[in-house]
Amino acid sequence: MRMKSLVASVFALSIGLAAVPAITPAAQAETLRVGTEAQGIPFAFLNDQNEIDGFMVELIKAIGQKAGFDVQMEPMEFSALIASLTSGKIDLISAAMYNTPKRAEVIDFSDDVYSFGEGMVVAKDDTKDYTSFKELKGEVVGAQVGTVYIAALEEAGIFSEVKAYDTIPAAMNDVNAGRIKAAFVDHPVASYYLSQGQFPEVRLVKSYQSALPGRIGIGTAKGDTEHMTKINAAIAEMKASGELDKLIEKWSLN
Repeated sequence: MRMKSLVASVFALSIGLAAVPAITPAAQAETLRVGTEAQGIPFAFLNDQNEIDGFMVELIKAIGQKAGFDVQMEPMEFSALIASLTSGKIDLISAAMYNTPKRAEVIDFSDDVYSFGEGMVVAKDDTKDYTSFKELKGEVVGAQVGTVYIAALEEAGIFSEVKAYDTIPAAMNDVNAGRIKAAFVDHPVASYYLSQGQFPEVRLVKSYQSALPGRIGIGTAKGDTEHMTKINAAIAEMKASGELDKLIEKWSLN
């Protein structure tokens, strides 16, 4: 009888254990690979600790917290961002990239988070009050490869040469060294570099009127509505709460 009772008890215990739901680890947040630029101060850049930092970096991290995903930042050349997204090497773009009709044909853009135009950088001893790049007919000028500025300068057909640079600092350095007459680069980026005392022999032309103002947002793969819906909801929340304005102010973009 004791053996039968023991068997019955073991059987009952096994039935009871089977009825208890299995304990599983808490679901982990999705991690998205985010492409950004490594030398786009103050939007995205490597800081003194060799960590990726900047307005667009903080922005996408804040969006991720609200939208329920983690981010893995992938710094790269600006010109490689779209190709990396369309080939699946990254999942999002968070950089100072204009939302243009041509780009919107191959990737999707979120709601706007900031807008700006190009700035004109010339040698400090060039004191002319330029208002348009058309005033530099016959000169050698430069801009960053992959930007809309390159195409606009080339299409103008008035320059002896339009040089393409991998980074904004490289273009500004050539103005600083007297190798080109002017560089046309993102105004906030040039302003930030100069405020930090870099490129002492150049100036940002205050009288220059931007010909190519643009809007920036977060880029996703074409048709990725799942992530885009969450990203836009997070952006709307940040705008309503004033969090986006505070981020813009922190990075001296206002």
